[in-house]
Amino acid sequence: MDKLNNKAIGVFDSGYGGLSVLKEIIKLMPDYDFNYLGDNARTPYGNRSFEAVYTYTLQSVKKLFELGSELVILACNTASAKALRTIQQEYLPTLNQPWKRVLGVIRPSVEIIGKYTNSSHVGVLGTRGTVASNSYPLEIHKIYPEITVQQEACPMWVALVENNEFNNDGADYFIENNIINILSLDNQIDTLILGCTHYPLLIEKIKKYTPKHISILSQGEIVANSLKDYLNRHPEMDAMCSKNSIHKFYTTDSPKLFKEFGSIFCDKINNVKQIEL
Repeated sequence: MDKLNNKAIGVFDSGYGGLSVLKEIIKLMPDYDFNYLGDNARTPYGNRSFEAVYTYTLQSVKKLFELGSELVILACNTASAKALRTIQQEYLPTLNQPWKRVLGVIRPSVEIIGKYTNSSHVGVLGTRGTVASNSYPLEIHKIYPEITVQQEACPMWVALVENNEFNNDGADYFIENNIINILSLDNQIDTLILGCTHYPLLIEKIKKYTPKHISILSQGEIVANSLKDYLNRHPEMDAMCSKNSIHKFYTTDSPKLFKEFGSIFCDKINNVKQIEL
């Protein structure tokens, strides 16, 4: 194990989308070390069962712990929706290392909604798995019980991004239809949450079909700010994080493909290794 990177913050995603979050975290916290793990061999998670997502996510968390991470961020909405709570409540307590933490992306995204919506009507665009979990409405109502939430599953959007088709005209058909669908459910929606870390790459086309008065929230900057705040509030955890500006990338698929497609999301991807879970 690389001693210079054995306390890196772990960042996990089922594929490449979490790189959009990592990019913003690095921008805000350039001194910290990071280990990014993409389960590219089994992506996408969005259409998989709760049991499969939990199993795959837990395997990845364990691997990041083995690599030395004390803190792991699930930079994947589907994993956060289907696996985070069970990992926190059932797996972490079994360890004799009570300082280890696993955090997700849904809670930080929910906490700031009140700053954006004036109508108290919000829409969530996500994968089938995230929408089926109902995690966003549940979390929103814990903090903002007065907010009305509508959801729209966008099963083609991840495929458009990961196949580098997100700038093509064919993407417009799917994006326009999904935007029309969610706004038809509630004409008072004034805030849309992009509940998938792939979706920021579609932002220009999403804006194209979204009325200008509607705020569009993507997660990279939100999660980065939340992580920095978390470490400020937990100096004991911050002290465990190594700070040598070292970034390592791991994939369950081809390192060559990871470099090729990952560069769409995050600049300067190197030092990619293939691992087994």
